[in-house]
Amino acid sequence: MYLAARKPSLAQGVDLIATAAGGVARLRKLILSLAVRGALSRQRLSDESAERLLIHLSQRRREKANSSRAKADPTASDFLIHVTGFALPAGWAWASLSELGSFASGKTPSTGRADYWDGNIPWVTPKDMKATRIAGSEDHVSEKAIADGLVIVPESAVLIVVRSGILRRMVPVAITTMRCTVNQDLKALTLFEPSMAAYVQLMIAGFESFILSNLTKIGTTVESIKFDEFAACHFPIPPLAEQHRIVARVEELMKLCDALVQSGRLADEQHARLTSTLFDALAASESAHALAENWQRIADHFDLLLDRPEAIDALEQTIFQLAVRGLLVPQSARDEPASALREQIRREKDDLVRAGAVRRDRPLPDIGRDCEPFELPTSWEWVKLNEIAIQITDGAHHTPTYVPVGVPFLSVKNLSSGYLDFSDTRFITEAAHAELSRRCKPELGDLLLTKIGTTGIAVVVNDRRPFSIFVSVALIKLPARLLDREYLSLVINSPFVRKQSQDGTEGVGNKNLVLRKIAAFSIPLPPFAEQHRIVARVEELRRLCAQLRERLTHARQTQANLADALVARAAEA
Repeated sequence: MYLAARKPSLAQGVDLIATAAGGVARLRKLILSLAVRGALSRQRLSDESAERLLIHLSQRRREKANSSRAKADPTASDFLIHVTGFALPAGWAWASLSELGSFASGKTPSTGRADYWDGNIPWVTPKDMKATRIAGSEDHVSEKAIADGLVIVPESAVLIVVRSGILRRMVPVAITTMRCTVNQDLKALTLFEPSMAAYVQLMIAGFESFILSNLTKIGTTVESIKFDEFAACHFPIPPLAEQHRIVARVEELMKLCDALVQSGRLADEQHARLTSTLFDALAASESAHALAENWQRIADHFDLLLDRPEAIDALEQTIFQLAVRGLLVPQSARDEPASALREQIRREKDDLVRAGAVRRDRPLPDIGRDCEPFELPTSWEWVKLNEIAIQITDGAHHTPTYVPVGVPFLSVKNLSSGYLDFSDTRFITEAAHAELSRRCKPELGDLLLTKIGTTGIAVVVNDRRPFSIFVSVALIKLPARLLDREYLSLVINSPFVRKQSQDGTEGVGNKNLVLRKIAAFSIPLPPFAEQHRIVARVEELRRLCAQLRERLTHARQTQANLADALVARAAEA
């Protein structure tokens, strides 16, 4: 005969919970929480009660001469305060872990004794506690180490991490499948009834949040469990037969969670493959007509493709790629062609060289017709970056003396976010800044490029305050009347030039994008008027991408809130 089982209203919300951010992890916690409260199993009158089980365990405990006892014995009602509304299911009883078995402590054998190590006995430490079953360990000790005071832990013992930084977020618990010993950061619970091991492990996991909140203390270096209180704390114990049913049910549900995770991974892989294929086709469009056709494929599945942040990021990169290929805005016959613009820039640079304002660049070979990366509109030109830049240099080649207050001294970290960040910078004196400015003087409208460590990020200087830069940042000065700086920043930040940055980066450790490789960047140059139109169009499309991200974040937050509400309601049921 069965007693009525309490069934939480969870089934209708599983899809919502599982697909929310972190949903499967929350679903696992919910399963454990419900299991240790008797909400996933049916109570049977034919089961021998937990009270009888505890009597049997008490008899076995008395037979163990060295059985450990808890120093404190809080009542069951004390525990109930922490689990509001919880009532024991029929046939269950309250018991402390010290009533279920004997605890043993571990230690580290002397590292000065070579004969204590590299034996055949596993020595388990927190680094081995990554699985639910312990079948081996990284380190082993010898029989001599055991003879010198290490405790042998039998098979089917429950190992619990009681001292580790990991206790900030979880309580690792595992079951031994072989004879072993442990270090001082673990406690080994040898149960008077070994077949209870799987349930005890599950029970500790099910009350993990309670343990972390109430039975853990923060140390000077790592967290630790308040062991005496932990060993004496009362937990709800079901009859032995029901324990086995609960374990079997949880294992079944966890396999379903594994399947959810696996299907999610497959969906992510398929989604990434699909978006990559479609966006690559979009970026490779050879004409406005082909672009329209390829875009229609995306538009037909817009809600499916752009349902995650990484897909929106990919779309934004595709927009950059289309921009540098001349496919975002129409060309105008009224625009002066880029060939004329290129000639004007050359004349301006020649004037500056004759005036002694800049040095003449080392000439680089033209981009031959056969070497053009892709076909450009007829009014565009392929150029090397040093052809259209007035100056390409880098910052200080030595570390200056820093002062508490002075002129900001920027490095890669101040540009890696994609904009000038003065919130976390060091300072140099006015004299040091003046000396550095003789060779490298960043000014409003200049272009900066990260070249050491995180390479290839271009930022337009939009701040009038004076500052100096380190060697990890390149300075690119441009002819103000002939080039749109925002367009050139867009080009350098596009996948096309980012690839050139990666290919031009040298070294193994702190990688360096050297100046000669920056100067040799191949740049697609449109007419000056079209540069403005491209920048305006990209800004418009990026605003739309930002709106998509905001809506997606809002939708996911709403979904997560609904999932949390379902979890909370189910746990209270």
